[in-house]
Formats: sequence, C-alpha cells, structure tokens
Amino acid sequence: MSCKKLEGKVAIVTGGARGIGKSISEKLASEGASLVLVDVLLEVAEQTAKEFEAKGVKALAVKADVSKLSEAEAAVAKTIEHFGSVDILVNNAGITKDTLLLRMTAEDWQKVIDINLTGAFNFIKAIVRPMMKKGGKIVNISSVVGKMGNVGQANYSASKAGLIGLTKTVAKEFASRNITCNAIAPGFIATEMTHKLPQAAIDAFLMVTPMKRPGTPDDVAKAVCFFCTEDSAYITGQVLNVDGGLLM
Repeated sequence: MSCKKLEGKVAIVTGGARGIGKSISEKLASEGASLVLVDVLLEVAEQTAKEFEAKGVKALAVKADVSKLSEAEAAVAKTIEHFGSVDILVNNAGITKDTLLLRMTAEDWQKVIDINLTGAFNFIKAIVRPMMKKGGKIVNISSVVGKMGNVGQANYSASKAGLIGLTKTVAKEFASRNITCNAIAPGFIATEMTHKLPQAAIDAFLMVTPMKRPGTPDDVAKAVCFFCTEDSAYITGQVLNVDGGLLM
C-alpha cells in the first residue's frame, strides 16, 4: 500500500516547468501527484513533462497565458479532460519588471499585475466550480515584499500584497465547500533570477536575514506541499513566511 500523501491527486502548477515552479512540481510528484505544467512557453513545459514521465510521473504540458481568463479556463478544461478531475492549484507563475517608481512605465506596472495577480484570479475562477464537487487545495506564491515593500518593486510588491488579500477572501468564500486557500511568502531564495542581482543587493538581503543564507527552491516546495496535503486540512487563509526569519 502506498503511503504517498498525494496519491491519485491531480495538481496544476502555473509556471511549473522552470525555477521554483519546477521544484514545487517535483515535490508534489514525489508524493504521488499527477502534474499539469502550465507555461506560456509550450516547448519548455513539454520538455519538463517528458523529464517527469521518464521517472514514471503522469505529466501534461499545457500552454497558457495566465493573464487571459479564456486561456486559464481552457487549461482547466484540458486538465479535466485528460485526468478526469483536478484537486490542487498552485499559482506560481510570476514575473518582475523592477525599476524605481519614477521610472516605471504604466506598461511595466500593468504587465506585472496582469501575470502575478490577475493570473492567480483567472485560474482560481476557472477551477473553483469543478473543485467544489469534492473539495481541493489552492496555494498562491506571494512574497515577503508583499508584506514589507521593496525599493524598485512597486509593481511586484503590489501584486504580491494583492495575492495575500485574494488568498484570504477565497479562503472565506470557499471554506464551506472544503476548499482551502493558503499562501507562501518566500524571502530571499537562490534562483536563476536572484543570481543576476548585484552582490551588494544579495548581501543587503542576507544581512537582515537571521539565518544568514538564502533559501532554496526546495524550501518553498516543501511548504507548498504541506498546504496541498491533508496535513493542513484545518488550515486556510494563512500566509506562511519561508524567509529564514527575515520578517520576524
């Protein structure tokens, strides 16, 4: 008998083919989940899906621009058509377009809001009706900057703060339907994106992080997985900081 905690569950992970999203997908798969990897770049998603299938994981690559509701709806419909149901949604897709507010264009503001915040709304809206039949788990990837702000990230911090409000509202609206909705707020995580930062910026982050080291994508993935299993059955509307004590 399998003791995997997500055996038989189907998980959609937006931005699930690369970076932190791929680590989240790997962790969910290790607990027995079947995966739907949503990415705007289909070839990347298909390549990652092949990697998972080579390890015996059921994986489906789906192309979708999360900022478009019609594409979110199509991705959910394709998931249900392929796997028969959907149990988990991880809203991980996100971008940055960092610059000081005085230099930030309206386009740079809107693009980040559209993908990071509206993208999560679109997938939640597309998934809750089928999820209401038997319950489910929704996890939104926010950020510590959604709680504290950050110079040069007016658009990103606003989108991540918005995700926290969205998380709590969805949690309240769907609790009676056995759907939980929680958020993860990562701190400084070592990824391709953060490797490109100037060393001075990295040092500044680590100086205010009590653990004095960056987190790993796996640290985030483990926290996401907790919210996707029955270990968190009586937890909803929460924001878990995975930040080495940064916001303490």
